[in-house]
Amino acid sequence: MYIHELPEWPGFSWDKAVLADLLAQVQYKQGRLLGKMESLGFKIQEEANLGVRTRDVLKTSEIEGDLLDPEQVRSSLARRLQMRIPGLRGSSQKVDGIVEMTLDATKNYAKKLTRERLFSWHTALFAESIDGAFAITVGNWRKAELDPMQVVSGPLGGGRQRIHFEAPPAKAVPSEMRKFLLWFEKSNENLILKSGVAHLWFLTIHPFEDGNGRIARALADMLLARSDKNSQRFYSMSAQISAERKYYYEILEKTQKNSLDITKWLIWYMGCLERAIDAAEALQESVLRKARFWEKANMLNLNERQKKVLNRMLDGFEGNLTSSKWAKIAKCSQDTAHRDILELIAIRVLKKEQGGGRSTSYNLNL
Repeated sequence: MYIHELPEWPGFSWDKAVLADLLAQVQYKQGRLLGKMESLGFKIQEEANLGVRTRDVLKTSEIEGDLLDPEQVRSSLARRLQMRIPGLRGSSQKVDGIVEMTLDATKNYAKKLTRERLFSWHTALFAESIDGAFAITVGNWRKAELDPMQVVSGPLGGGRQRIHFEAPPAKAVPSEMRKFLLWFEKSNENLILKSGVAHLWFLTIHPFEDGNGRIARALADMLLARSDKNSQRFYSMSAQISAERKYYYEILEKTQKNSLDITKWLIWYMGCLERAIDAAEALQESVLRKARFWEKANMLNLNERQKKVLNRMLDGFEGNLTSSKWAKIAKCSQDTAHRDILELIAIRVLKKEQGGGRSTSYNLNL
């Protein structure tokens, strides 16, 4: 029996005594991280916010098996955050839609959550036209002809598919969502706990034909932003959930088939949040390193190509930088790329790595 079939549904409960110490620890780390970031100044906060949001959009889609272009995501976010960054790329309608949804959830965290707002998120999420082979209902609750709505794995046919979860019937969705939306705005639970409950509750209703996971994570982030009282994001739950994806699905399935006592789910959820905050410490160091680098490099007479490629390297360039990669990123000739690199070596911004000829690569001289 699924939890939504229990007579007490949706009367979730949890053991406050068991959760108390973990909640206090998470709140302490949450406050400490925000305090550190507030002490670093606007420019560094802005850069950290962009980095976390880029990672968040990439990972919430990756959990669903959808791999987005990191440069498109970063560019789309930077434009919407009105950040001046050289060499921004164009972005697809699909990327822009996902960015629009996640930004609205956290930038406008205090704004009331309504059915219409959820419909607009769903429309943004599937903004890119869908071909006739996979037409879905966009911007509305799922339809009865799709019942039963099941989460399954395994190959189609042959009886080898495994059913992990079956959602309430479509006819129940409007009523279920009215209860959810009323609770979301009116209940007085601790916002961190509420974030975990909202994530689980929304996924259990499964109100849309597709996109429920991404919207559930956006709702959780919205409540965490309310908890932080900050529209900027300095830690990413989606990135941490992605890292723990296997256990995420396991604990979700167990919880949805168990009782309405969701203590174990909330223990995992708050632990995941704590690990997300811990991971943000590493990002903070990366942002500080970048800020220190540019504090010195801005005194040098660098051209726009050099600034663009150096920024890419500071953001975590994958693999070794070669002159051919430089030419591709900067959209210039191989000769121009080589001159740019030699200039940076001369002023000790770059250093040549071991090797020569076609294998010559370069790295930052930090």
